[in-house]
Amino acid sequence: MEEQLTWNERFNIGVDHIDKEHQKLFGIMNKMIRFGENPEKHQWICDEGIKFFKAHAMKHFTEEEEYMKSIRYGGYTTHKRLHDNFRDVTLPQLEWELEQTGYSVAAVNHFLGVCTGWLIGHTLTEDLAIVGEGESKWGELLPDEEQASMGEAITHLIYDMFRLKAHIISKQYGGEKFGDGIYYRLEYEADEGGEWEIILVFEERLLLNTVGKMIETKTSKVDSMVINATRYAARQFVEKLKRYFPSADLRKIKAENLLNYEQFQQVIDKKKLQFSLLLDTGMGYFAFCVSAPHLVEKGVGTNIKVENAMEEIEKYLERNMVEKAVHQKKKKVLVVDDSGLMRQAIKQLLEKDYEVGLAQSGMAAIRSMTLNRPDLVLLDYEMPVCDGRQVLDMIRAEEETADIPVIFLTGRGDKESIQKIVPLKPAGYLLKTMKPEEIKKSVDNFFEKQKG
Repeated sequence: MEEQLTWNERFNIGVDHIDKEHQKLFGIMNKMIRFGENPEKHQWICDEGIKFFKAHAMKHFTEEEEYMKSIRYGGYTTHKRLHDNFRDVTLPQLEWELEQTGYSVAAVNHFLGVCTGWLIGHTLTEDLAIVGEGESKWGELLPDEEQASMGEAITHLIYDMFRLKAHIISKQYGGEKFGDGIYYRLEYEADEGGEWEIILVFEERLLLNTVGKMIETKTSKVDSMVINATRYAARQFVEKLKRYFPSADLRKIKAENLLNYEQFQQVIDKKKLQFSLLLDTGMGYFAFCVSAPHLVEKGVGTNIKVENAMEEIEKYLERNMVEKAVHQKKKKVLVVDDSGLMRQAIKQLLEKDYEVGLAQSGMAAIRSMTLNRPDLVLLDYEMPVCDGRQVLDMIRAEEETADIPVIFLTGRGDKESIQKIVPLKPAGYLLKTMKPEEIKKSVDNFFEKQKG
């Protein structure tokens, strides 16, 4: 990991001792990220991180739980469940992996990715929910008994199919990035018109060490043959899992998709999951996420059908290779717009030359900027709830983000509307009615001027 976490005052929930502990967490994670690329310091860094997180689990979690009880917070039980899982399951398993692998680069990246993602997600959703800012995403998890049964079934099947002894890392996996992965989504029709959605996440090295060896491929990277074998192995996995849960009313596959990480994160962020487990197989990480019933948003991900399977898989792999190769070289542009159509249109317009991040709201934008600082923000001026002016104020209110240039996107080109924008002194504004090539040229010109 190379990105630093940026503390934002918007993360404060207004309870002083809780906010101070959050800032300490950001500080220790940044220290770990800075030195994470130095193999000689891996053991010391992770030892320090584990000590701090253990202290945090003992002190901060207890104080936060006492505060929730004092205000009779309705989500106390769910929130405590998240604390217990992180303290009693996630941290011990991450520590175990580090020790077993001699603090390998992969294990350190797992540690940093899981802990950083958990910290950001928990602070921006669960902790803010305590004071009425948003709501918990974990309120619809199935009971602990069923979670335990699912975990046992999955670990048993992983052993049956691949002869790997898996350990649960998290019972509430929130989409934290733990390495290069393949994100495979299955949609099932269910009884009475319902729908189930299952996403299986495979770390690439897990696929190469399991599916790759089963088909005796000699490649050192995931190719179309490995992806195809994984598709059918994943279907078989779900079919076998159904036998453990007769009440699961999955009838037939409605659709299947390959997602990139950004698409996967968007799906996870929108849902209240019933199961979401992260496991370490010893050969790589595996995650199993279930939402049911759910109406799947059309047009997200690479839709795979029999007649286009090979073609789409090749395209998916090609995109993954290109993204990895140019990721570090591209300027980063964050597009903030409540319209999914507009976000995707600009992404398609810019993604050839820029690394494009997407956010559908002001809070999502702040979260994205915290994890991955952009070089430019394209901000919709007319968003509902929290409009462009308010989001710009939030960005400029923090020292760490105040200097990030912002260009407004607006659908109104009349004199009165433009006069409202100009006093805010953005880096510029673009009319949504402009031709695509003009929008692209404007962004190109912005970065060219910066070079000069």
